[in-house]
Amino acid sequence: MVQPQPGNAAHTGADPPRLISLLLEIYNPVVTDTVRHMLRPQFGLSDKSLVEDADWTQPSQPTVRRPAGFPVGCPIAAEQKLLLHVGLFFATLVSTFYVGGTMNPGGFNIWTGLGYSISIMAILTAHEVAHYLMAKRHGVAASLPYFVPFPSLPGVIWSPFGTMGAVIVMKSRMPDRRALLDISAAGPIAGFVVTLFVAVVGLSLSTVSPIYGFDGQTGIMLGDPLLLKAMQWLVLGPIPQGEVVVLHPIAYAAWAGLFVTALNLIPFGQLDGGHIVYAFWPHRHRMIAHTATAGLIVLAIQVSPIWTLWAILGVAFGGKHPTPLSIYIPLDRRRRLVAYACGAILLLTFMHNPIDVSAPSLAP
Repeated sequence: MVQPQPGNAAHTGADPPRLISLLLEIYNPVVTDTVRHMLRPQFGLSDKSLVEDADWTQPSQPTVRRPAGFPVGCPIAAEQKLLLHVGLFFATLVSTFYVGGTMNPGGFNIWTGLGYSISIMAILTAHEVAHYLMAKRHGVAASLPYFVPFPSLPGVIWSPFGTMGAVIVMKSRMPDRRALLDISAAGPIAGFVVTLFVAVVGLSLSTVSPIYGFDGQTGIMLGDPLLLKAMQWLVLGPIPQGEVVVLHPIAYAAWAGLFVTALNLIPFGQLDGGHIVYAFWPHRHRMIAHTATAGLIVLAIQVSPIWTLWAILGVAFGGKHPTPLSIYIPLDRRRRLVAYACGAILLLTFMHNPIDVSAPSLAP
């Protein structure tokens, strides 16, 4: 995910401690944005500090200052902490391997662990690398992906995926709306394509069983997005009444990929969907963000408490977005079609009740 970070040219105070900066870079994207919005005023950072008032008689060519350290066309080089990136990648590989291995009903299985871990890491890597490569194409300095492991500790904490995802950090401001849309849309689309392949493989290894016929196994009831329902029908055929699809760990990785894709495309704040909406409709993004937040509030109250945190974040920060150096360059037809495609992906992957916390165990 793109974690835009306002340029640091107008920084007038002392830098935050390196430990705080490091934690902000590797933490969950939404929480990172929340903390940064609280800290920025203390360090003199402002969205308005890099761009002067535009010449409204020539809206396609806004006047831009070139403060020291942030010349236009020469974004600040992103400091790469290669050892940290590699370490987090392998830590996430191990944590997802363990979670996948424990999905085998007969006890820990190396092969199910490898299948799940490779699948979900491929989805996350495709998403973040697509962001990174597109940022480089537009001359926007970006970090390598930070993978966030979330290990499952028996008797202490259960991790549903073995990871909290991954994030890249933008080290320079977006030059214009076209770059913003290209970078933001590249991740969800690339991750979505890989997820489709993983879903086909995983569903072909899955089974159909009576809802109470698991021979003592336990499970959780997962929501079915429209896309997964269609793929289940194509790969497994019609599902008889009273039976459910028991997902293979690889198929579960695909389900997680669809879920994460939908979360990223929610149209508010620093999520990919928020960036895409801002690039597509910069003057209406707040209205769309507030509408999406209202929808999440309804879901949190009426359907599932899972949406509570997202609703709170939407209320607090959903309408905030850093301003690109230029908002006047319009999107061309191809980019508008890409934005529509991302909207379609959201509709195909969104689940109003992703995990039915009120459903009984799948065991008899």
